[in-house]
Amino acid sequence: MSHANTSRRSDCPIAYSLELIGDAWSLLIIRDIVFAGKHTFGEFLASGEGIARNILANRLARLEAEGLIVKKPHPSDGRKDWYAATEAGLELIPVLLELSKWGARREPETAETIRWLEELGLDRENLIQYLRDKALAKK
Repeated sequence: MSHANTSRRSDCPIAYSLELIGDAWSLLIIRDIVFAGKHTFGEFLASGEGIARNILANRLARLEAEGLIVKKPHPSDGRKDWYAATEAGLELIPVLLELSKWGARREPETAETIRWLEELGLDRENLIQYLRDKALAKK
């Protein structure tokens, strides 16, 4: 598989992963697609973290170039682009879940997403499948 970033600092898979998605915004964009069902530039821009327009445009382009998201014409508004997670992007669902659990244990005020997920009453594998299906239904 060809990747837009062909130079790596090392052959360590953790270093590679961090080079790809370790910035402050990339996983939040994937989060918004998977958990919140957001798919447009404006929806990502409206997320609570306050990403700047130029940074958002840069991250969307990079995630697309790396094959984690795909950009298509919006199904009902030709003035907008529609972003969806690719299979590689959906493979990050377990990472997002583990980061959510880790963060919720350390800062209880951030635990609302975990409570919502736990209320679904699904075991880990069924939860991952539920989130995948939910994200794929929007494509």
